[in-house]
Amino acid sequence: MVVDGLTKRFGERTAFTDVSFEVAYGEVFGFLGPNGAGKTTTVRTLGTLLAPTSGTATVAGLPLTGANGVEIRRRIAVMPEAPGLYLRLSVAENLDFFAGLYELDDRRARIERALRAVNLLDRADDPCRSLSKGLRQRVGLARALLSDPEILFLDEPTSGLDPLAARDVHELIDGMRRRGVTIFLTTHRLAEAEALCDRVGIMNTTLRTIGRPDELREQLFAKTLQVTTREPVADPGAVFAGLPGVEGWHPASSGDGYVLAVTDPDLAAPAVARALVAADADLLALSPSRHSLEDVYLQLIEEDVEARTR
Repeated sequence: MVVDGLTKRFGERTAFTDVSFEVAYGEVFGFLGPNGAGKTTTVRTLGTLLAPTSGTATVAGLPLTGANGVEIRRRIAVMPEAPGLYLRLSVAENLDFFAGLYELDDRRARIERALRAVNLLDRADDPCRSLSKGLRQRVGLARALLSDPEILFLDEPTSGLDPLAARDVHELIDGMRRRGVTIFLTTHRLAEAEALCDRVGIMNTTLRTIGRPDELREQLFAKTLQVTTREPVADPGAVFAGLPGVEGWHPASSGDGYVLAVTDPDLAAPAVARALVAADADLLALSPSRHSLEDVYLQLIEEDVEARTR
C-alpha cells in the first residue's frame, strides 16, 4: 500500500492533510494518535468508504479511485471498533449473512476456516448475545477473514477488552502476520503497538513521524547511561572524563546517581564500571536509559486535537 499526499476535509474542517507513507506486504503497521487526529477517517478513506479530497493512494495493488472501489473492497477487510454483529443470530449465522453480502463462494468452508483461525469453531452455534465482548471481537475478526483479505484494517480491535481478552486478540494478529496478511492497526494502546507493530506512524492530522519504535527512540532521545552508587562519588568529573564513548554527565534528578551522555552504551558501560571500581565507588546499578514508545508519542503529540476541532 502506497499513500501520497492524501488529504480529507469536511467543509472547513480538515480531518487529515498531506499524509504519505508505504506499508509493505505482510507488515503490521501501527497508526497512533489522539482522539480527533484523523486515524479512523484515514482508515475509512483507504477502505473506500470516503473519497479523499486530494492526494493519491494505491491499496492492494489498485489506485484508490471510485471506479476501483468494488475491486479494492474485494481485496481488503475492515474491522471497526464495534464488530456490528446481530446478537440474536448464532456465530455461524452472522458469518453466513456477511459472506452472502460479500457474494463469496464456498461459504461453509470459508466460515469454518475463519472460525478455526480465531479458535471459535466450537462456538459456531452459540448466539452472539451469549458471548463476552472479547469473544465478539474474535467473531468480528473471523468476519474480516472470510474474504481472505490481502490487507486487514483493524480500528482499535482491543478497545474495552480486559487484559486476557486483549492478549488473545494480540495472538490472533500475530498469527495473521505469520500467514502473510498485511495489517493496518489503529490503537491507543502504546504498549500494544510496540509489541505488535513492525513500524508505527504517529498522526495528529498530519503524519508527525514514521519508523520502527527503536528508530524513533534513537531519533528523538539522546543515548544515556544511568549510574547509581551507594555514596556520591568524590570527584565524578575526574572519574568520567575521557572515558571511551562518554560525552558528558550530570547528577540524576533523583539525587542518587548520575546520568551520562554517551555515543554508544555498549562501549561506554564497561569503561564506566572499571573507572568507578578504580575510584573505590560502590556501584549499585549501571544501565542504558530505555525510552518507551509512549515517551516518543508524548514527545510528538502535545495538542488535544479533538477539543480544538469541535
